[in-house]
Amino acid sequence: MAVETSQTLDRGLRLLQLLAETPGGLTVTALAAQLGVNRTIVYRLLATLEQHGYARRDGDGRARLGIGVGALAAAVQPLVRVCALPVLRGLAEEVGATAHLTVADGAEALALAVVEPSWTDLHVAYRVGARHPLDRGAAGRAILAARAGGPNPERPYVVSVGELESGARGVAAPVLGVRPLEASVGVVALGELDVKRVGPLVVRAAAAVAAALR
Repeated sequence: MAVETSQTLDRGLRLLQLLAETPGGLTVTALAAQLGVNRTIVYRLLATLEQHGYARRDGDGRARLGIGVGALAAAVQPLVRVCALPVLRGLAEEVGATAHLTVADGAEALALAVVEPSWTDLHVAYRVGARHPLDRGAAGRAILAARAGGPNPERPYVVSVGELESGARGVAAPVLGVRPLEASVGVVALGELDVKRVGPLVVRAAAAVAAALR
């Protein structure tokens, strides 16, 4: 039995998704073409979204996401953290290294959840809320790899050495298939990591987080 849905709501959500995927904004004409509707419908959708702060139109005529979307994202972060923590705990204990979930926040990588192993004498202290450029460190570069079309199937994880802290080594894999969330799961340790063993564990953990969020 088919479930009845709202065509208007569906179009509005698709419009928001298009704006989220296009930071530079889109014209009404471009939005109409991608949604397969006429410009009048797009104007109405944008007007409604603007009233709630979820979209805005700039002087150049392009529509972009509004600041109201940020409040929604902030409300979602605790849910993401709760879903990820059991997976991170298992990863930290199995690898013996600090495990973390990192999300993209503009041009920065933001540590959203961190779990330290309970049985090691020495591990990296990595705090929730820590930020660094997306193009530095395994966590951020894993997110960038997903943006570029996905990681290399032959090596679906990213390795970094000393990019954020001298002597620290990291392995991370992107969390895939949970758009618009851009995130990665990784571990960081002082000293050597058996990348051939740890890499697949990190990829598996990233897939488990994705499954928990769907």
